[in-house]
Amino acid sequence: MAHTKSTKHHKSKTMRRALRRETPSTVGLLADEQDFAAMTGYETFVFDDHTAYLQEVEGLLRALAAQGVHTTVALFDPEDFLEFCRAAGIDPDTAESRTRFTAEVAVCGASLPYTGQPIDSLVPLLINEAVRQTTWEYATLLLARLGNCAECGEDIGREALGRASRLVSRLLEQAGPGSHHLVCSVPAEEEQLLAVLHAERTVDEPAHLTEAGGAEFVTVLAAGIAVESTGGVVLRTTEPGVPDRLHGWRLHQGRLVALTAGEVFSAYCTDAGTGDPVSPEPGVEYCPGFDIEEPDTHH
Repeated sequence: MAHTKSTKHHKSKTMRRALRRETPSTVGLLADEQDFAAMTGYETFVFDDHTAYLQEVEGLLRALAAQGVHTTVALFDPEDFLEFCRAAGIDPDTAESRTRFTAEVAVCGASLPYTGQPIDSLVPLLINEAVRQTTWEYATLLLARLGNCAECGEDIGREALGRASRLVSRLLEQAGPGSHHLVCSVPAEEEQLLAVLHAERTVDEPAHLTEAGGAEFVTVLAAGIAVESTGGVVLRTTEPGVPDRLHGWRLHQGRLVALTAGEVFSAYCTDAGTGDPVSPEPGVEYCPGFDIEEPDTHH
């Protein structure tokens, strides 16, 4: 009888371990010292040193990975946490409240899957993800607020998104084969909007890009088009055995105007902060932008 109970107990533990491996985990991370300091005011938050805290988080992530558990790391923002607790009517000074907020952030906030990255690499990646998400949300909200065109009645934001999408497709089509790195920069009232897009293209296939990356880039470009902002787009193309090629365009009255080779060289070889010249990058060709605008489509 005792043997039967022991066998059932062992089987139950084995099943729980198997189930644990199929149950994902989420770890909230206080990425910088200022955010960490804000949390030390809570009695139930047991850490008092940010470096030691990061080491403990890394140890936890490694332990979960060793158990075969899929883990998501979510950026924990103390201000958002306090707002969450106020809205939910819960005490912020409890571990349960922090757990509930972390689960919320994993769904709607900045988060990344843990794939064994060292904590020193994970922190900047998570911060960049938060900046990227904030930029996308800001640009999306900006487009949504524009309403309809007084002259033609069309939805300004929707039209700008359509134009931006077509322009990016034309740009990648004319860029040819290679690894393409695009950056779109648009000044806005509250912050500089910056979007990055990576695309791979072979000779016989169209450019391949991630759905999320393409949508973010198009949204930021559309925001610049819709409000007729300054800013621009730069393209760097890399192919084996040949120098990298740099192209550029500037935003002017809602249109992308191709830069000359000299303007591209000047933009890359001038310090943005001081205006001083910077040495050209070796093994790089500074090329003019090419015409990607659609004729007679801009209102």
